[in-house]
Amino acid sequence: MIDLPTAFDVFADRMIRVVVFDLQRYLVAAGLFTIALLVFRSWAQRKRIQNRRATRKDYTREIASSLRTSVVFALTTFLTLALREVGLVKLKLETFTLLTVAWQFALMVVAHDAYFYWMHRALHHKRLFRATHLHHHKSRTPTPWTAYSFSSWEAVTEALFIPIFMLATSTMGFAMTGLAIFLFLWHMIFRNVIGHLGVELYPAGWVDNRWTGWWNTTTHHDLHHSSGNTNFGLYFTWWDRWMGTEHPRYREEFRKVTARTRKAAREAEREAEAQAEPGTAPA
Repeated sequence: MIDLPTAFDVFADRMIRVVVFDLQRYLVAAGLFTIALLVFRSWAQRKRIQNRRATRKDYTREIASSLRTSVVFALTTFLTLALREVGLVKLKLETFTLLTVAWQFALMVVAHDAYFYWMHRALHHKRLFRATHLHHHKSRTPTPWTAYSFSSWEAVTEALFIPIFMLATSTMGFAMTGLAIFLFLWHMIFRNVIGHLGVELYPAGWVDNRWTGWWNTTTHHDLHHSSGNTNFGLYFTWWDRWMGTEHPRYREEFRKVTARTRKAAREAEREAEAQAEPGTAPA
């Protein structure tokens, strides 16, 4: 017979641990980049993608939503662990080689990029958008804190990748290593935050180089927030190129941002301040 009070205590303890882990990743990644943007303010201003600024209301909504997302992610983690307990998911926590960790990490990143692209496009369908993805798009000007700003429904679809992926790999007969999943989770949040920085992190020429042009930049995702139904990819530009959903001015906008001089940045800042004051025209 199950001792319900004990079972509840165990569940509550593990739930808190998982929520703390997910929240910790979010706070570390978003917090570090926020500090960096403040420390290197002059550079950040020069590389800012939009003239518009996020408001206090935006930051409050994003952080509050991210707390809820952490809880949803934690519940999905429990689903994965439950699938492991009943033998449907294979997870290796013992000895493994670094080569195994490397190829499993790479496989997970590539698979997640494909999953995210199609899930993301589906959420933009007119029958799903308002209920699922509109909340995230309230952040027209993304910030590092936008990364986890999801509705509950979107948080579920985002989080389901891991149990689905692990069910698939287990069905194919191999166990994912705990370290590969751990590295993937940290990679995911850092890349997510970089995509929402609002400041172009990558150097000039990145999109024109055949060795780096397939790697998503901050401008790539920022254009998705500012203009809508383009640039659905998360880590790479592959799917947007293959499916014809890349923003037609993506490379042009990237070049414009990365070529901006300090003088142009100061002029853009004055224009943004003027626009923020009702009845004031830009100088």
